[in-house]
Amino acid sequence: MYDIEYLLKGSELQQKVYNVLAESKILEKLKDYNPILVGSIPISVYLFDSDIDIICYYKNKQEFSDFIVTSFVEQEDFYKDEFDSYGNETVTANFKIAGFDFEIFGQNIPTHLQLGYQHMIIEKRLLDKYGDALRQYIITEKRKGVKTEPAFCNWLGIKGNPYIEILNPENLNLK
Repeated sequence: MYDIEYLLKGSELQQKVYNVLAESKILEKLKDYNPILVGSIPISVYLFDSDIDIICYYKNKQEFSDFIVTSFVEQEDFYKDEFDSYGNETVTANFKIAGFDFEIFGQNIPTHLQLGYQHMIIEKRLLDKYGDALRQYIITEKRKGVKTEPAFCNWLGIKGNPYIEILNPENLNLK
């Protein structure tokens, strides 16, 4: 899911997301940080107000933080934050472009090893296995305010922290 061309073959919203990403050149701007589009939009369990999530890998937190501010501070509703997420220093930036909410999420972890990417890959496999019934369940739960990972865990009957437990192969039965 590194290449976003697949969005052009997707839903109307996915095509709009592709166009916004292409026109704004966000992924090009972030290229030194190995950006990957993740979240509900790539796997088609989004709501129409879902944000566009892009994860990044930084080697120097301050350099990345400064780059994010310099690159995106002029965007509508820009907000940057720094915090600890599961023991990892994290930098996020939120803003709007062309009516879409964006979240840039950076950690000193290669993007393909970050939780957001791991969750998306597992959720895609679950959707491939269980099909449209699962997709519709997730979307319905999200309309009720349930976040994506908890919704998947509810479907599977997984207890505990959904952001951790969904990574446990014993919980998934993906054979």
